[in-house]
Amino acid sequence: MRLTLLYASVFLGSGILLLATVSFLVFRRPILVTFAPTIVRPPDLPGLPGPQSVPGKGLVAVSPTWGTVRALFAESALGLALMTAASTGLGWIVAGRALSPLRTMTAKTRCISDRNLHERLALAGPGDETTELANTIDGLLARMELAFEAQRRFVANASHELRTPLAMIRTSVDVALGKPGPVPKEVTLLAGKLHEGLDTADRLLEGLLLLARAQNGGRTHTTVVGLMDLAAAALRSRAAAVGAKNLTVEQHGEPIRVRGSAILLSSLVENLVDNAISHNEPDGWLRITAGTEGGRARIAVENGGPVLDQRSVDLLAQPFQRLGSERTSRQGVGLGLSIVAAVAAAHGGMLVLRARPEGGLYAEVRL
Repeated sequence: MRLTLLYASVFLGSGILLLATVSFLVFRRPILVTFAPTIVRPPDLPGLPGPQSVPGKGLVAVSPTWGTVRALFAESALGLALMTAASTGLGWIVAGRALSPLRTMTAKTRCISDRNLHERLALAGPGDETTELANTIDGLLARMELAFEAQRRFVANASHELRTPLAMIRTSVDVALGKPGPVPKEVTLLAGKLHEGLDTADRLLEGLLLLARAQNGGRTHTTVVGLMDLAAAALRSRAAAVGAKNLTVEQHGEPIRVRGSAILLSSLVENLVDNAISHNEPDGWLRITAGTEGGRARIAVENGGPVLDQRSVDLLAQPFQRLGSERTSRQGVGLGLSIVAAVAAAHGGMLVLRARPEGGLYAEVRL
């Protein structure tokens, strides 16, 4: 629209300038008329000063009158208005065709995310500024793809390589404790601390490996799984933790089934349940619901607890983000909800986190 208005304004301004130039020439010099070899002035038409005919000449000099000037301006203005309307329509068509490659680039770029950085705009056409811009964006996407892949490979490789020294440390501690003879109390306490730290490191490495797998897609083998079945299995395997806090568990929903990676989707549900159990209060409650909304499957895990700040809750899907004093607690490594978000994104879904006004957290995954 702006290009069309600019084009029409330039045309209108040029037309007015042309009309002003013609009018100036009309007033400055007489009009040269070439209607006939001889033009005779009728005696009953006064108002045309000077001689009006020259016998035997093809050119007759006529000075303009105000009627002639008004007719000139009226017809010129009408022609200018018609041409302005026509130029506006043509400007709209030309602007649309000129901007069509940009609209195509915008639509393609909007569809590219960290999940499909391998895609390119690949805009065809002459080597003009538009194709140069498209090629520049393609180069940027290629560099971003390399950077993302390097980061994910580093996380996966580092997590994998760290398992060996941790296993050696664990074995050394077990061997030291298993030697014959009395073991000093200080050594036993130190061994317990080492085991506790090693367990945390193992959980951290497992979480990093799972997060890297989810961020890389991790959907080589897909199958149909039931969300409520996964939730029931997660609760059965965590019955001791639920009982230790004396939590009331509720399950509601339809037997929703989705297609995806069974391992990743199971991890998604388990992390949601783990988060709801770990950050709950004694004698609290836990609710799991599943259903469909807007053609998408959804599973929600809701739990009671202290009142949370929504601004802090919005950050929980990022790796190693925990709330306040939980940073120094031993309840987790801060990867649970980031794994949930990565798995959901790998399956074309999203994680929604809301702080409940009454206290606790509402976590919903839409697939």
